[in-house]
Amino acid sequence: MEFPTITERKRFPSPAVTPQALAWDGRQLWMSSRDLGFLYKLDGDGTKILEEVDPPGVVWAAVQTNGAMHVTIGKGLNDDRYVYRYDGKNGFTKLFACPDLTGSYLSYDGENLYLSQWYEQRILKFDKTGKVVRKIDIGAEICGHTFVNGAIYVLRGTENVPRPQYAGGPPTPERFRSGAKPGEEQWWIARLNPADERPEVVDLAKVPFAARSLTFDGENFWSNHRAANETIYFSLPN
Repeated sequence: MEFPTITERKRFPSPAVTPQALAWDGRQLWMSSRDLGFLYKLDGDGTKILEEVDPPGVVWAAVQTNGAMHVTIGKGLNDDRYVYRYDGKNGFTKLFACPDLTGSYLSYDGENLYLSQWYEQRILKFDKTGKVVRKIDIGAEICGHTFVNGAIYVLRGTENVPRPQYAGGPPTPERFRSGAKPGEEQWWIARLNPADERPEVVDLAKVPFAARSLTFDGENFWSNHRAANETIYFSLPN
């Protein structure tokens, strides 16, 4: 039985090249451009830039957090990663350095911030002071995650490293290719319950493009196909 693929609702050119961060604030989208270096406030359908913000580095991820935005910013020649808070009145405020100065995508459960580390294949939960209070192993590289009804939905797979194993069921040819070549990206959207002591990461559908970032608008998931300068919103298969 073939593993299902996400149901694309719409795919369109992003309003800026190399779309990277993507976040829904309850009314509209926010997006960053990796190459242009700006953070953009977009309209509700993600096709028009309403506001352009100049951050103190490259914005790799963003998430809405109770009236503000938290972002992961890379700085310097080594692209050292830090978490900042942003709002329209106060601008950008540096909060804390990512562990080992590495980290990318962000999600928020209403109280706590979660940061993923791509190559460590894990999501870290932080308290309000920036201290790591929990580590959740995802079992693959991570290119986005978001909270929906208390569950974490995560884009996991491989960009550069063939996967030695794959949790969530038998390794079928659609889900696991031990002969994958470096640079041959493969991604799935999975779900886990963070309330569990040892959450099981369950794959739901294959994502047929090199996704970057994940957010949810109350009805659909959104992600970027950065290499194609496209934004896609989609639903899970029935």
